[in-house]
Amino acid sequence: MKRSTIKSWFLVHKWSSLVSTAFLLMLCVTGLPLIFHDEIDALVGEDYEAALAGAPSADSGTALDNMLDAALAERPGEVPLFMAFSQDSPLLTVTTGPVPDADGADMTLLFLDRATGEVIGPAPSGGVMEFILQLHTDLFLGLPGMLFLGVMGGLFVLALVSGVVLYAPFMRRLPFGTLRTRRSRRVKTLDQHNLLGIVALGWMLVVGVTGVINAFADPLVDNWRNGELAEMTAQYAGDPAIDADDYGSLDAAMASAQVALPGRSPQFIGFPGGDWSTGQHYAIFFQGDRPLTRHLLTPALVDARSGELIDARAMPPLNQALMMSKPLHFGDYGGLPLKLIWAVLTLATIWVLWSGLVLWLRRSPARIERRIDEIASGAARGMPA
Repeated sequence: MKRSTIKSWFLVHKWSSLVSTAFLLMLCVTGLPLIFHDEIDALVGEDYEAALAGAPSADSGTALDNMLDAALAERPGEVPLFMAFSQDSPLLTVTTGPVPDADGADMTLLFLDRATGEVIGPAPSGGVMEFILQLHTDLFLGLPGMLFLGVMGGLFVLALVSGVVLYAPFMRRLPFGTLRTRRSRRVKTLDQHNLLGIVALGWMLVVGVTGVINAFADPLVDNWRNGELAEMTAQYAGDPAIDADDYGSLDAAMASAQVALPGRSPQFIGFPGGDWSTGQHYAIFFQGDRPLTRHLLTPALVDARSGELIDARAMPPLNQALMMSKPLHFGDYGGLPLKLIWAVLTLATIWVLWSGLVLWLRRSPARIERRIDEIASGAARGMPA
């Protein structure tokens, strides 16, 4: 490898790492509790689903029509916007608002127990985990913050790739995993940085790439909604929302959709007049029955009056990648053992980021140039910082 090439890759690795390090450390620190969000919510008593664990699933219990009536009785004068289901308990939620296209601030989310038909109550507001999640996803800045963190994730991936390019030539004179414990503190830190970085490389690439995909989730979902979903509902665009009193049976609509999509479970229903449906239809979104495929949605458009299935289409590949990246990013598809592995690797990443910053603060420009000259001439013995 030529000296100019080595120097270019070194500069790419240095600056892509430095620019993103502070934000990546924040993402790692906030990501740790998010890995165990289910367990933490259950511990602090904010998880209704954990309280209902072991009860019959959402496939059985009180009829959906009765659950909708119970929710609307709690919010007189409002209309249903969404109904969402849990796959692990009889818990479901109904979101209501003053009008079918109500803003988020005007929505009310109610929890209901389908096993008993009772309304549990409104969703708890705020909470530590919600604060951490919002900081992790968008820095409380909405879409601009989300896109900014996506760019930082892209720099992280670039730092990993450039680190791999540099690792092989700079370490070719040393056995893999060498830790020079008798050398200076800086050299020992350097070896630890290199070893942990190369061992956790695959995981860091997965988390980095899925993090970038998640950062662009909103534009991708909007593109799907304005593309595939819009095509499904194009002939009904502009139709006024039917009155809630004219809704047909939710249970009949669900049954007709499940005939066309066997082996899938409902995730949520968009009611007529909202952004996820038309003025004339229920939009029922189904998910797969496996840990990964349960995040892939297939929308079914059902006539809200007659309960007749109109259309059902799978998500395009790009949006499927988006949906699958979310559980992969948090290790949220393999139970507690996988979460523990994710946590250990997150701690390793924190050390790699921190040690890289320490090495840069202790840098010696003359030593770096000398190392680059050595590797260019085939005399490399170690890795520069």
